[in-house]
Amino acid sequence: MDKLRTTNMLLLVIVVPIIFYLLKVLSFIFIPLVFSMFIALMFLPLMRLLTRRKVPKIISILIVLIIIFLGIKLGAELVKLSSKEILASDTQFFDKAELKIKTLIFDVESFFGTATGTPADKKLSSYINQDALVNNFGSTFGFVSSFLTALLMTTFFAVLWLAESINIEKLLNKTLLKKKHTSIKTFRKIEKDLIKFIKVKFFVSFLTGVGISLACYAFDVSFPIFWGLFAFLINFVQMVGSFITIILLSIFAFVELETSSTLLFFIIAISGVQVLFGSILEPIFMGKSFSINIITVLVMLMFWGFIWGIPGLIMAIPITVFLKIIFEQFKSTKGIAELIS
Repeated sequence: MDKLRTTNMLLLVIVVPIIFYLLKVLSFIFIPLVFSMFIALMFLPLMRLLTRRKVPKIISILIVLIIIFLGIKLGAELVKLSSKEILASDTQFFDKAELKIKTLIFDVESFFGTATGTPADKKLSSYINQDALVNNFGSTFGFVSSFLTALLMTTFFAVLWLAESINIEKLLNKTLLKKKHTSIKTFRKIEKDLIKFIKVKFFVSFLTGVGISLACYAFDVSFPIFWGLFAFLINFVQMVGSFITIILLSIFAFVELETSSTLLFFIIAISGVQVLFGSILEPIFMGKSFSINIITVLVMLMFWGFIWGIPGLIMAIPITVFLKIIFEQFKSTKGIAELIS
């Protein structure tokens, strides 16, 4: 018995790193696959409603694809609108921004005793690596190409999930759980919790984006649509996203707002928006289903961020909830589920 246990432990030590290595190497497949699962789960209630109304499955899938397309179209229009907002701004803002940045650089150099001349003598181009800009410009096209490919793959996998060509319930039944009743019960819990997470996260992120935009309008900070859209998207990165919004927007406001007291109140306003929606409303809406301790959240963010980058940061918490529910089904892993909680 002891030999068997030792053998199983050795196999586990060998297999787990291989699995994580494959997840990283084959991320171009696994990221769209996992994203598509979340999208499919979100539309499952609609699919069941259409099935009860005796709508053919192919028509139901087409309806879902139209909704997804309209969502992507709306997102593209918002990006286009925010881009026009930035391009339409007058040069006075950019001149003021350049002067403030040059003054800040001069003050830092003066502090270290390396400053020469005056801020007006400085040229920002001297601090910018032109070759790096060219390389980054080229990599941007690569990123856009990869993003479009991932989007098409995600849509393709979502269709497979909705058509039940990929079925989590059957997969759980044939591999991990091997009991039909337990598989159905577990799948329903996973489905319920993940749908709840997606809905709450989307709703809270939307309110955060609107709140940030209104704060920018109220304090006359430029590009409110852009900052609202940015806050909405980055808020899907658990915990980290809110800090990134506050830090970047505070730096931007430092350039634009004249008085320090106005800047202070603006920072308090955007911090209040993040605290209200992210730290108060979101936990209330999530309830006990997502009772994951802070250490687990941080570890999972670092781990999945390392494996899959930004998509990993977005999916870290739903994946953790998925694993927690699976661990709860076995006596040997219930301790791990309790540790996560």
